[in-house]
Amino acid sequence: MADSMMSKAATMEIPINSNGDSRTLGEDDGLEQARRWNLDEQDLQQVMVSGPNLNETSIVSGGYGGAAEGIIPTSSIKGPSMHHSNSNPMMAEEATRGVAVEKLDTVKKWGINTYKCTKQMFSERFGRGSRTVDLELEAQIDLLRDTKSKYENILRLSGSLTTHFYNMVQTQQALGDIFADLSQKSPELQDEFGYNAETQKLLCKNGEALLGAINFFESSVNTLVTKTMEDTLMTIKMYENARLEFDAYRADLEELSTGPRDAGTMVRMEMAQAQYQQHRDKYERLRSDVSIKLKFLEENKVKVMHKQLLLFHNAISAYFAGNQQQLEQTLRQFNVKLKPPGSDKPSWLEEQ
Repeated sequence: MADSMMSKAATMEIPINSNGDSRTLGEDDGLEQARRWNLDEQDLQQVMVSGPNLNETSIVSGGYGGAAEGIIPTSSIKGPSMHHSNSNPMMAEEATRGVAVEKLDTVKKWGINTYKCTKQMFSERFGRGSRTVDLELEAQIDLLRDTKSKYENILRLSGSLTTHFYNMVQTQQALGDIFADLSQKSPELQDEFGYNAETQKLLCKNGEALLGAINFFESSVNTLVTKTMEDTLMTIKMYENARLEFDAYRADLEELSTGPRDAGTMVRMEMAQAQYQQHRDKYERLRSDVSIKLKFLEENKVKVMHKQLLLFHNAISAYFAGNQQQLEQTLRQFNVKLKPPGSDKPSWLEEQ
């Protein structure tokens, strides 16, 4: 029993530190403090320089001597930059989704509008639907289309006249050259060939002047038809499309007005009323634009055609009357510039 008590007492006198060392706590703390105070400034700098990189150190999970799988490298731990790197893809995805939704909404609105306009167009064609008609404006539009068609016929015929007359002038030019050559080689007929050559050359010169006048006339009429009239007709086309849309949404609103007046119908009626007002404003604006353009087109057409018809008449009359002086005066009066001979022919580079 005494032996057991002595053994127990001896065991109680042996202090155990945290690492299982047999040294006392006081001795261990003293050594550690002495080691800390013995480090001078140079040692501290050396320790700081040669110390481990924080990005390469490890955090040990668990206690001393834990398993290897408990070691987590600190380099794998990301800070706020992790969220920053993920923000750009998320923003790009949101932007892409927004664009897709916007395109889908545009296609949806286009489809609804096309359906309503197609329905209205067939209703008008088969006599089941009503259409808005401005009688005065419709008459002016029909007159413009008819005038444009006739002016295009003028251009076609004047172009044909120019082609045939150009061929005649070229024939006169060749005939005059042959007469001039024969007048040099036929002494017995020198005078006869000579004055025929002079006549053909004079006719060729006057023909070139007339061709210049006709080309000027054709160019001015072509500008009036393909630019001024076409621009007005484009506005008219926009006006007619707006009229069709206006009637389509008007018919839709009228159909809702005759139906039951429940909560859902009232909401649809408010939306239909807003769309109807929007298309009505567009229709009124384009109708005003068409009226203004038709007015200015008529004024411009009268001014242009008055000048060009006078030029055409005077040039044709002077040429076939053989009045060379009157023909030249007509060209000067209307500032018609004649092209030099051979300018219409393509260069040798263009022929390659």
